[in-house]
Amino acid sequence: MVGLNAFLLLSTAIAILAFVCAGWLYSWVNKQPTKNQRIQEVSGYIRRGAAAFLKKEYRVLARFAGIVAILILLFLPAPIWKGSFLPNLVMAIAYLAGTAFSALAGKIGIEVATIANAKTAEAAQKGIRQSFLSGFRGGAVMGMAVVGSSLLGVTLIYWITGDTTTLLGFSFGASSLALFAKAGGGIFTKTADIAADLTGKVELGIPEDDPRNPAVIADNVGDNVGDVAGMGADLFDSNVASMAAALVMAAAIDKAVGGTVNVAMVFSYAAIGLLASIIGVATARMGKNDNPTFALNSSTYVTTGIYAVLTALATVAFGFEWRIWGASAVGLLVGVIIGIATDYFTDDRRLPVQRTAKASEKGPALTVLSGVAYGFVSVLPALVGIGISALISYKLCDPLGDGYALFGISMAAVGMLSIVGMIISNDAYGPIVDNARGLAEMGGLGDEVLEITDTLDSAGNTVKAITKGFAIGAAGLTVISLLGAFISEVNEAAVALNLVEAGQKYLSGFDLINPTVFFGMLVGAAIPAVFSAMLILGVDRNTQRMVEEIHRQFDTIPGLREGKEGVVPEYEKCIEIATLGSIQELIPAGLAGILATIVVGFIGGVTAIGGYLAGNIISGLLLALFMSNTGGLWDNSKKYIESGQHGGKGSDAHKAAVIGDTVGDPFKDTAGPSINTQITVVSLVSSLMSSIFLMFSLIR
Repeated sequence: MVGLNAFLLLSTAIAILAFVCAGWLYSWVNKQPTKNQRIQEVSGYIRRGAAAFLKKEYRVLARFAGIVAILILLFLPAPIWKGSFLPNLVMAIAYLAGTAFSALAGKIGIEVATIANAKTAEAAQKGIRQSFLSGFRGGAVMGMAVVGSSLLGVTLIYWITGDTTTLLGFSFGASSLALFAKAGGGIFTKTADIAADLTGKVELGIPEDDPRNPAVIADNVGDNVGDVAGMGADLFDSNVASMAAALVMAAAIDKAVGGTVNVAMVFSYAAIGLLASIIGVATARMGKNDNPTFALNSSTYVTTGIYAVLTALATVAFGFEWRIWGASAVGLLVGVIIGIATDYFTDDRRLPVQRTAKASEKGPALTVLSGVAYGFVSVLPALVGIGISALISYKLCDPLGDGYALFGISMAAVGMLSIVGMIISNDAYGPIVDNARGLAEMGGLGDEVLEITDTLDSAGNTVKAITKGFAIGAAGLTVISLLGAFISEVNEAAVALNLVEAGQKYLSGFDLINPTVFFGMLVGAAIPAVFSAMLILGVDRNTQRMVEEIHRQFDTIPGLREGKEGVVPEYEKCIEIATLGSIQELIPAGLAGILATIVVGFIGGVTAIGGYLAGNIISGLLLALFMSNTGGLWDNSKKYIESGQHGGKGSDAHKAAVIGDTVGDPFKDTAGPSINTQITVVSLVSSLMSSIFLMFSLIR
């Protein structure tokens, strides 16, 4: 058997290779020509607006991270006055490293996305293939940077400390920053998007990216801070959390049986996943049919196939367990199935979107009702898929011995997230081509270019819906494995506190009939709903402020409404409203779940926390899938009508569909994708505070 250090070295090397690829892709995108002055001007607005938002957001989050690091230093993994100083210091440093890596990944993504949008718009003058490559390779920089950062961070933390609890601290840093970045970016982007739609499309009947609208630049900025930096931080968090949970259980098994084979397997599979994504990105091309959706999906399937083959070869070469490979393969397969199911409910070629568009002919009420109904139905395939994946991987690995069943679930999560480099590349492609479409219109590049960018944008919307479903599904398996990690952490802490003898278990599961467990479950199930409400209300309040500002500009700036030459709206005012409002709203929403977890733990101890996590996972996954899919369905119903169906743009059906899309905006881009990060955060808080909950709780 090859030593563990060889696998750690391999993981480090592949992570560095990912950064090299990201650097080459960035250089390639940056070299693409941009000559249109208007496009360069607007792209500059977007770049500066995104940079200003990130600077203000990261400044606030740095203060938050500093406070949390001090609390970790004092209390985790055990109160500093009850143990030694060094473990707490290492945990605090690991937490700060997690926040720094996550922030860096988001910053890199923003930098390239705000350059690639202009390159993609101008490349459309040469044809769809060149434009596609500019958009996709811009997104791939984000994919390589995020997954390279996550693998490198986890590898270095484990290599230096050899402690899996410290890894949970690193993961908590990544998750806490991702929670606020996703929530803040989501509030920003939907504030601008809804305000622009309500004042532009609904009130004035002007085009989506009309430069007269003061919110249009803020909308484009929002695409980047929400769907690039926010989603990047989200998937960085999921990838780190899945590896951390798997390593916690792998290390516990290896400690019991001797050796390091299971830890080595986690690093091997994670490194192979990144390598497969690098190959998939390098081979992404549009075929003769000029179908960008087909090209994006084909690259994903190629990456999936490469991963399955290479991990099978690694299993043979290094003597890994085939049953664990099977669990990983099941997770990967279910991830693809969840993507296909999401596609069915959000693609405008499918019946749910078309029927919702037709219902819009009768008014916005039926648009909303039909979208909600299909959204609820769409939850079933994904939840069943997650459940089947967990069940099969559990049963598959259970015969291997004690601890392997939950380890199997964690490896299914690693398998599902193995192609996350390609998933992020596809996801970041979406906002790049969306911005490119607006830049092409503002730059006056003509109808032929707009047709190309519309085609690319449509593919981006379809694939973006699939990647959000994938991200939520992956988070589902990850948090189930984090529940297993929580049990492992509780049992280790109980031995250290002399609550049980070495070799015995304090927890092996949770009895739903136990009123303490049931109490925790009810509270946990309510938290995702409260969290979602706080985010949506944040969008609501911030949008009202921006709509008032847009009305002020249209009423007070002479010639703006008529579009007189030389009259430019005050774009920066709307960017400022979106920035300040989102930062003001994100902290209370982000803290709600964390504080609720701590309160439940101090009341009912680890038993109540077990129920709390179970309720939070089930309720959170249901709401996240429902809101993400429903919002995507309404968005594409609107676009389906805009393509000329049911009266086309300006018709009553179109106005109703815009209302549906406006309702769905905070569903799919703010609350929905933020919930999975919230679940991860409370799971990690529970694991990190397990020893404190064992020592201090009202109910024992």
